[in-house]
Amino acid sequence: QPPPPTLTPLIKSGGTRERAPQAARHAMGKDGFLTPKAIANRIKAKGLQKLRWYCQMCDKQCRDENGFKCHCMSEGHQRQMQIFAQNPNDFMDTFSLEFEAGMMEIISRKARNRVHSNIVYQEYIADRAHVHMNSTMWETLTDFVIYLGRTGKCEVDQTDKGWFIKWIDKDPAKLMQAEQRAKRATADVDAEERH
Repeated sequence: QPPPPTLTPLIKSGGTRERAPQAARHAMGKDGFLTPKAIANRIKAKGLQKLRWYCQMCDKQCRDENGFKCHCMSEGHQRQMQIFAQNPNDFMDTFSLEFEAGMMEIISRKARNRVHSNIVYQEYIADRAHVHMNSTMWETLTDFVIYLGRTGKCEVDQTDKGWFIKWIDKDPAKLMQAEQRAKRATADVDAEERH
């Protein structure tokens, strides 16, 4: 006895293939949720895509060069680029501030001890909604790390293995505690010298 027609689109009979009844073909659906193409598309869309095909202004990820080219020619992208052209510095500053805030949040958790800058960056980009570095004022991660060191937000040092960062805790309560500890230590040293 052959399987029910709703389970298979084609039924084998005597070495030839016959089409399943019309009702069976419609039940499976041409553009169904479980078709191999739909599954492949969901898998591709799930992970991080190439940064090269990302448009920060439109917050749009394209899969390949052709998709990116089509996006760049779209009406919506052209409108966004006209808005950007009116005041590019505001957009760059906004993206830079968002990038810095996201990175500093991770640095404050991960880099209490000295850690490689790329480890922090990898955690940052694992979030699909992150601001891409190519839309900020920093061209490379090295530029960003140097900026953090120059502004005193982190301790940075370069080794032959790359750039390492350590978060500087500027919490007022903790700074006051450290200051009081330093005063106590100097007072103890002065007391010992007197006796």
